[in-house]
Amino acid sequence: MHKDTIEKYIFRYLLALALFAIALGTVFYHLVEHLKWVDSYYFSVITLATVGYGDITPHTTAGKIFTTFYIFFGVGVLTTFLTYSLKRRGERFHDRRSRKNKR
Repeated sequence: MHKDTIEKYIFRYLLALALFAIALGTVFYHLVEHLKWVDSYYFSVITLATVGYGDITPHTTAGKIFTTFYIFFGVGVLTTFLTYSLKRRGERFHDRRSRKNKR
């Protein structure tokens, strides 16, 4: 299998995992914390981005416990996805530049 093909599958897998993490939090906070959909999505994103404005917080015990595990899982997933994306972009830029310089 060609390296670009493997890279494409890894990127897609990490993207799907990152979207799943955000969707999981959004659905959980909507159902358990009774937040509006947009507030659930917003809280999921600011939590995983480690911004944590503090304007929305979990109030139930289940919400608090879920959030602790959600942070460990989600921050790792998003960090891996962003790191891989930037690495991939840098390699592509380097490859294009190398091909251009060889001409």
